[in-house]
Amino acid sequence: MKLTDYNFPEKELKFGNLLPVMDELGFVHAEQWDYERVMFDYKMLDDRVNATYYLRVPAYAVEGDIPGEDTIVKLMTPIVGRHYYPHGVEYDEEMPSKVLNKCATKLKGIEEGLKGF
Repeated sequence: MKLTDYNFPEKELKFGNLLPVMDELGFVHAEQWDYERVMFDYKMLDDRVNATYYLRVPAYAVEGDIPGEDTIVKLMTPIVGRHYYPHGVEYDEEMPSKVLNKCATKLKGIEEGLKGF
């Protein structure tokens, strides 16, 4: 599910400025990058229905190579999906309001953290 109510998609900034904001909010980019693209993931668990959800904020390099501090990256539209073992993450379904509320909180945190960049 695409989350389109946020002001940071299409924003360009240095990877070195983006990384601490995402780290502070609990996003990881562990194995989710190459020299041109990066995916920041925030994992959410719902024990009531034994489900795992991922809020993902993708970005790509406009100038330079990821993970260079001076690399200019452009943020893309965030997405949220549910993980199904062993098949992967499904993005085309309704998400629980609890998950969407957590996503809204995290995405507003990104907006706040990126002010001034």
